[in-house]
This record gives sequence, structure tokens and C-alpha cells, in this order.
Amino acid sequence: MKRSVIRLALTILFLGSMMSVAQSQSGLPINAAASVNGLIITNDAVEQGMQAALAQGQKDSPELRNAVLSKLIEVTLLSQEAEKDGLANSDKANRQLAFIRQNYLAELELSTFLSQNPITDSDIQAEYSREIGSLGPQGMIVEYKVSDIAVATEADAQAALARIKKGESFDKVAKSISLAPNKAQGGAVGWVQAGQTLPQIAEVLTTLNKGQVSSAPIKMQQGWYLVKLEDKRSTKPPSFEQAKPAIRNGLMQKRQFELLSKLRQTANIVVQ
Repeated sequence: MKRSVIRLALTILFLGSMMSVAQSQSGLPINAAASVNGLIITNDAVEQGMQAALAQGQKDSPELRNAVLSKLIEVTLLSQEAEKDGLANSDKANRQLAFIRQNYLAELELSTFLSQNPITDSDIQAEYSREIGSLGPQGMIVEYKVSDIAVATEADAQAALARIKKGESFDKVAKSISLAPNKAQGGAVGWVQAGQTLPQIAEVLTTLNKGQVSSAPIKMQQGWYLVKLEDKRSTKPPSFEQAKPAIRNGLMQKRQFELLSKLRQTANIVVQ
């Protein structure tokens, strides 16, 4: 079983949302998959572990379910032993548990916000109509194959740009310093339309020729960016049904960005 399943099990243990103390010594509660020294591992916890394993490409099978349950049992045993050894109240444990809690609450807040402010079919249809209406007389969509580098400060961005101008590849610089999740892919974003990116990026992207890198760092609320136009193509617009998933995803990203922008505006943020 991969490390991500172990991390998932630790998260489940920490949050306590999937486990509880057994109520009876004579048998397990209805939703219990196992009991470890009186601590219940629920079927919900096993199912969550299964979903994580399936997302990694593993095949659903009784053997996989047993492996997930076995890993949860092992993690429960180790966490109970850590409690006995006094590790639960160590500074290291408290820092990590606080980090897990903060990230879980952030994801919970975001998912709650999106469920309370859902992207409707009418929202998607309106965006599709807007995009189709902006294509011009030839009715073709321009798509850009993009890579980017995200850093925390303008100085970091300028340093990265200097390395690229000296001949170092964009891919290599991205892998070495980018803070974005696509760092491992050399900053590769893939094919996008200008309207699917934030305005600051789109403004620069549409001025670049194939192979060019933005001449200056792009300031964003979450940091500083460099973008490279890997390729460019014109295609016929997809049908509404074909475009629907991508439009929904783009609208969700914009909604998340609007929420974070609003939170930033009302927050007291001090950066060293």
C-alpha cells in the first residue's frame, strides 16, 4: 500500500470523524469494520481508503479492501503505541496535527462554499454562449499550450527569468524553484484558452509567440509568475456538451479565486 494511504489513515485518525470508542464488549457496532483495543475502525473509513487507492489506479477487489483495512489497523496500533510513549503531546506531533487540521478545514470550507454556491447549467450555458460569441467571424478557438513558474517574490521571479535568459531551460528552472503543483512536470499546464486563465495571465499570453517567455514577472495575489507559450493552435469550437466539463471546472476555479480574493481583502496579513 502506498504512502498516500498511510497519510489518509493518519488523517482519519486525527480528525476522529470516522472512528469512535466501542460501546459494547459483546460485539461491534453496525458500521464497524474492526476494533483495535476498543477503538472502532468504521466501514466509512475503509471506504475512504478504498477511494484513495482507486484514485491511484488500483483495481477494486476484496484483496484491496482487506489491504486497506489492514493498513488502518496498523496505523491504529502505531498511533496507540505513540500515545503510550508520550509522543502525542510532543512539539513535532502538535505541529503536524495542527497542519493536518488546518488543511482539512480549508478543504472543508472550500467544498462547503462550492456546495452552497453551485455552478448551474445556466451558468455554464451563459459562459459557453459568451465564449462562442467572442470568436469573431471565422468562428475558430485559439488555444495556447502553456508552462508556468510560480514563486513567492518578485526577486525570485527576476532571478528565474535571468537564468532562462542565460540559456537555462524553462523546464529545468521550473523543476528547481517553482512553488506550483505542476513543478514536477517542468511547469507544464497544457492547452488552455485565454478566457480560461486569469486576466493578468491572458493579457501576456496573447502577446507571446511560440517558444517565448514573458518578458517580465506577472504579479498575482498568490505570488509572481513567469509564463512560456509552448505552442499555439486554432480549432473549431466544441459542442456545448463537449465543452461543459471544462467550462464547469473553469467557473469553479474563478469562484474559488473570488472567495480567496474576498478573504484577503478583509484579512490582516503581515508578511516578513
